[in-house]
Amino acid sequence: MADDRTDEGPIGEDARIDALEQRLKAAREREEQRNAPVKTESDANYRMGNRVLGELLGGLVGGAFLGWVIDQFAGTSPWGLLVMLFMGVVVAFRNIIRIASRPPE
Repeated sequence: MADDRTDEGPIGEDARIDALEQRLKAAREREEQRNAPVKTESDANYRMGNRVLGELLGGLVGGAFLGWVIDQFAGTSPWGLLVMLFMGVVVAFRNIIRIASRPPE
C-alpha cells in the first residue's frame, strides 16, 4: 500500500497550491519589471546639462578666485582678477564645446 502515491510529489501537494505558486511567481516577475529602473534619454540630458553648468560655474569661480589671489600677492588690483576671470571663461567654453562635440552615449 506504500505505492499508492502518485507522481505529483510529496504527500500533501495539491494542484491549487501549485497554481497559487505559479500565480505568485508571475506576479513577482511583473512587479520586478514594473519597478526596474528605466534609463531614459532625459536622464542623460539632465546629466549633460548639470555637467555643462558645472564647467561654466567652475571656470568663472576658479578664474575669479585665482585672479583675486594674484591681485592680493602681486598688488595688481583689478588686472589679475580681470585677466584670470577672462581665462576662466575661455577654459569653461572650451570644455563645454568639447563636451558638446562628443557623440552621444
